[in-house]
Amino acid sequence: MTALRLSDGEWKLMNLLWDAAPEALTIGALVDALKKDTGWTKATVNVMLTRLSEKGAVGVDASGRAKLFTPLVSREQAVRQEASNALSRVRGGAGLLLSAMAERCELSDAEIEDLYRILKEGRGRG
Repeated sequence: MTALRLSDGEWKLMNLLWDAAPEALTIGALVDALKKDTGWTKATVNVMLTRLSEKGAVGVDASGRAKLFTPLVSREQAVRQEASNALSRVRGGAGLLLSAMAERCELSDAEIEDLYRILKEGRGRG
């Protein structure tokens, strides 16, 4: 997969598509779902969907009366790519990035245990 970089707005759209999957959504459904939070118009959402399609993140089925949109990448793929992008931009690597994240977030005991497990599994891979 090429480096997928999503803007904050694109993440909002992708999260809606991932939550609905495997069902496809129309642009109208996306606009309705985002209206209260963002105030985006149909034109704005259409531009963003076009960009996501060009990036290979969203599939478009135009065979029916209304276009249907589905995610072509999984949430996990996008999150892994985003983490990789962040690590490549931060000097000091994973430790500095994790430290900054931990300072901003209140992590539950379960989340901390998950991080320990993930770090132990990743030891020696890179």
